[in-house]
Amino acid sequence: MSLLTEAPRRTDVASFNNLVGGEWVAASNGAWLDNINPADTSDIVGRFPASTAKDAEAAVRAAAMAFPAWRKTSISARAKILNKAADYLDVHAEDFAIEMTREMGKPVNLARDEILRSAQTLRFYAVEGQSFAGEVFPQDDASMIVYTEREPLGVVSVITPWNFPVSIPARKIAPALITGNTVVFKPSSDAPLSGYRLAEAFVAAGLPKGVLNLISGRASDVGAAITTPPVVRAISFTGSTAAGEAIHRSVGITTRTQMELGGKNPLIVMDDADLDRAVDLAVKGGLSLTGQACTGTSRVLVMRAVKAAFTEKLLAKIKTLKIGNGLTAGNDIGPLATARQLETVLRYVEIGKREAKWLTGGDRLSGPGYSCGYYVSPAVFTDVTQDMRIAREEIFGPVLALIEVESYEDAIAKANDSEYGLSAAIATTNPALMHAFARDIESGTVKINRTTTGNLINAPFGGVKRSSTSTFRESGRTGLEFYTQIKTIYRGI
Repeated sequence: MSLLTEAPRRTDVASFNNLVGGEWVAASNGAWLDNINPADTSDIVGRFPASTAKDAEAAVRAAAMAFPAWRKTSISARAKILNKAADYLDVHAEDFAIEMTREMGKPVNLARDEILRSAQTLRFYAVEGQSFAGEVFPQDDASMIVYTEREPLGVVSVITPWNFPVSIPARKIAPALITGNTVVFKPSSDAPLSGYRLAEAFVAAGLPKGVLNLISGRASDVGAAITTPPVVRAISFTGSTAAGEAIHRSVGITTRTQMELGGKNPLIVMDDADLDRAVDLAVKGGLSLTGQACTGTSRVLVMRAVKAAFTEKLLAKIKTLKIGNGLTAGNDIGPLATARQLETVLRYVEIGKREAKWLTGGDRLSGPGYSCGYYVSPAVFTDVTQDMRIAREEIFGPVLALIEVESYEDAIAKANDSEYGLSAAIATTNPALMHAFARDIESGTVKINRTTTGNLINAPFGGVKRSSTSTFRESGRTGLEFYTQIKTIYRGI
């Protein structure tokens, strides 16, 4: 049985091409993929090339050919291009935000913030990249200088998801380009237009041909062609743990991998917490992006003494949330991004109903404004235990699992009892617990009285355990390290 009512689709749909070697080209097989609006499936946002391995191989060749000249381009010239691309995003932020909401569903104000934040990311790396250099080492021989230089790696493949379709690629592509690498960029086939606009910004900024290449299409068709060739020296991927592990295992020893993967992120609510604030953290962290964030809150570990009061406040807060098209002002929660994701969330809701105590939500919404979209109401389960699937598996939707804990030690033990370690938060007014939590939690990102979601553009980001390869961090100045290798030079005078 279909999960949605299919409406007649528009026929006056724009087509968008790949960017290969500086030219906008269709797929070699002439095939296309429709980019569907998850809020209204009658709306086709655009058609994009269903690229083949042959197309992807051409993009890799173009990047390899452009590398020698790009690595010799002055750092100030590279920075100027990043700044111009940032200006382009700023100028078109409103239009690009509307497109982003149409193609993946998030509220338009959040989409706008993402575009503007991505412009900031480009400017950040335009500055930081100009001071990212080697070192000079003291030694005893006055006739010799010993120093290091940081060199670009070469061709870098960037593979990104649909939930942050501009900010995630921006924080990968910008450090790659400023350090002298060339890039093959594959955006998600579920949100390709936002990736296209980012590439368009670089073209408008004057980026030389072949330095950035854009390939759209299914990962099954083009993935291996942009990851396994020896000329691809590094891969930066954000997505599911299963896909990241498959890529990591498929490449050779000379190819670096940076994998930012799944999460099952906990929020601990201590008995001294401000419960209204804790509820706000749970709702914003777990539901504001329809639960579709790798850092989203999915487990809420609540002290027994305050669990009843917290749960009552949480359910009351959820009832006030408005669900609907992200283009409509005032809506808090948009649709799930794809039919596949809707099916996944509904399946986990049914699992939760068999495992735990269902409190609210998890319903496929229908009726005016909903029937042609991928809408589901936020779900809350209580009496969740560590062995349940809804406590252990990443759902990537608006589903909160409430887990009762008896002490700080119990909360930490249960929070750490996970294969993931991406982001974690605590709500408490006790400074000693804040300090202890930062030390005890097994997580790459630690939040104290803050949501599990969100990170600064100038601070490192990444996970531990199966949330990451735990090698090189993204974002901040540290994000430049992945894209360079160190050469040590001994020079006689």
